[in-house]
Amino acid sequence: MGSATSELPSQRTPLADAAETGLKIVVVGGFGVGKTTLVRSVSEIRPLNTEEVMTQAGQGVDETAGVERKTTTTVAFDFGRISLNPQMVLYLFGAPGQERFWFLWDRLFSGTLGAVVLVDTRRMQDSWYAIDRLEHHKTPFVVAVNRFDDDQSRFSLDEIRQALALGDHVPMIDCDARIRASGKQVLITLVDHLYSLALSREGAT
Repeated sequence: MGSATSELPSQRTPLADAAETGLKIVVVGGFGVGKTTLVRSVSEIRPLNTEEVMTQAGQGVDETAGVERKTTTTVAFDFGRISLNPQMVLYLFGAPGQERFWFLWDRLFSGTLGAVVLVDTRRMQDSWYAIDRLEHHKTPFVVAVNRFDDDQSRFSLDEIRQALALGDHVPMIDCDARIRASGKQVLITLVDHLYSLALSREGAT
């Protein structure tokens, strides 16, 4: 993405005494799509991350086409927290994107109520595995298209939905992972989706 920095809150917010509902959310997607950036930009605490400097040992192993300027990579997971309101808190886990770390995903999915799939339209095929695993685990998810400054294609959301073979029931949204308000809107979209699914299940019983 461009040189813009993440929009961070001026002070980190302690967990409210009124908080009573905690939801585990996983952010998944391909290598270099912006998962660490999203967690960092929305977290109200100093996020835990396991980023390491990329070395020559990763050459030929990690596919860097389209993200040649990336110099660090997540080797375990990112963790952050955001309060959507005084009662509801989201605990965010950002999964590593490289294929060699996919074995971690199934454990991260344990106890997860929903997920965000971040998509980079320059490397759209990198999203397929994430979508496949979430559908396998029957984990509800939304798709957030992280718009990069140097992306000349500017595919519409409908075109991206078609390319990823997603049904109309999966919410999609544009975002800029660097900007806190944009990342928060992605999470609100996911929570709204989870709420709608819960209402539908109640109506079916």
